[in-house]
Amino acid sequence: MAELDEVYRLYDSIWRPDPKNPPVTTELLRALTKAGNYVGGAYDGDELIGACVGFFEAPAEVAMHSHVAGVSGAARGRNVGFALKLHQRAWALQRGVRAISWTFDPLIRRNAYFNIVKLAARPTEYLTNFYGLMDDGINNGDDSDRLLVRWQLDTPEVAAAAGRRPAAGLELSEATIVLARAEDGRPLMGSTPDGGTLLVAVPVDVEGLRGTDPAAAKDWRAATREVLGGLLADGAQVTGFDRSGWYVLELPGKGLV
Repeated sequence: MAELDEVYRLYDSIWRPDPKNPPVTTELLRALTKAGNYVGGAYDGDELIGACVGFFEAPAEVAMHSHVAGVSGAARGRNVGFALKLHQRAWALQRGVRAISWTFDPLIRRNAYFNIVKLAARPTEYLTNFYGLMDDGINNGDDSDRLLVRWQLDTPEVAAAAGRRPAAGLELSEATIVLARAEDGRPLMGSTPDGGTLLVAVPVDVEGLRGTDPAAAKDWRAATREVLGGLLADGAQVTGFDRSGWYVLELPGKGLV
């Protein structure tokens, strides 16, 4: 129980949540582990600096859902999150699981790069305000739109990413910009796509923006929901993420779907 309580306290320090709605409780972690689900931790000496919690999906899916993962701010830049995901992948494969899904905020650039490029997970669905209003230290009262990603554990692409051999950079010179960043940092609608390679921008630092300019942060939420969510609903697929802050999508041309 002591280690599970450490996970609860680590998440509490990262998200600073509403006390009535913590990401997990110690009792929930106890029940999940008793039922054979995944709770992994990363330590620096005796100190817990990162943790990841997941549970199995329906038996027919042969998959898991990774509910929450967090790393102490003091440990950022040390690849703790990457190590946790590799451990979760190995743990799952040993149990016959072939895929892990999870959600992330599509506006947070570093998370998009981590999930899509470093792990080779692929977005499958845009979820509007998935958890409802989240009044914690990170979401700061914003809507909780999320991208659902699927990590197909045994594909060559994921194996290469796990071996620190991510896919090469994408050729974007002929891509169509559908959503851009204006000079003032706000979202700027671009061209209406009719197929091909598309680019959708995200803000430089939406977490900071929520504190300094909440109206601009909400503009980004609305624009991303309309553009990225709309493209995925229309059959586009996210094929990559450019580190300078662009989702890369492929949209089949009309008559090709």
